[in-house]
Amino acid sequence: MGNPFDLTGRKALVTGGATGIGEGIALALAAAGADVALTYRSHQPEETLRKIEGMGRTAAAVQADFTGMDEPAASEVTDFAKDALGGLDILVNNAGIIHREESVDMPLDDWRRVLSVNLDSVWLLSQAAGRHMVARGAGKIVIVASVLSSQGGLRVPAYAASKHAVLGLTRALCNEWAPHGVNVNAVAPGYTATDNTQALRDDPDRSKALLDRIPAGRFAEPSEIAGAAVFLASDAASYCHGSVVTVDGGWLAR
Repeated sequence: MGNPFDLTGRKALVTGGATGIGEGIALALAAAGADVALTYRSHQPEETLRKIEGMGRTAAAVQADFTGMDEPAASEVTDFAKDALGGLDILVNNAGIIHREESVDMPLDDWRRVLSVNLDSVWLLSQAAGRHMVARGAGKIVIVASVLSSQGGLRVPAYAASKHAVLGLTRALCNEWAPHGVNVNAVAPGYTATDNTQALRDDPDRSKALLDRIPAGRFAEPSEIAGAAVFLASDAASYCHGSVVTVDGGWLAR
């Protein structure tokens, strides 16, 4: 029996793969054997691509802004990955944004912008990739959720709503696509050292309050989230459908 975590020959698309958790996942997939395409918005991808190619894998990147994404734009992204890599076996929906503001003051435009990136693009890309995967009877879709898929958080109503919603989407797609050999699962990271948490980590009082609650006593590194995504993208997770793998240093157990 071969290594069930081996991704040699698999073709993966990681959204937001040039930085943070997305970069950690892209590099981990490549380390497991996959060729990787990634999307980026403002962070330049050259260093990430160099690292992937240094492992002997094919790497490609396309710039994309997921705000206001429509069906043609989603198809362009998935078609890019298929053309660049020669197929698409794995989709990791990682790209996301956060907006912090008192709920009574949050403008509707900011609410819609967060939902557009964090939910609408996940749905559209999953649908575009899912058509291809369902037709061929195989595929892995991994959605990056959050511990705030189970909690409300503070001053992040749109983010919390979007991350609750992607868990519902994970389960809904699982119910339809599992019979066709397509695994749809989610990873729920805890507080991780990325751009999205920079403001929290720079605030001494807020940072202390968070760290006091995390049993592990520290923020995660992006690479520590990646293992769960590799697992869900591999044959080791062949019977995982609609699952949520939480990687939070014990945050939700507290």
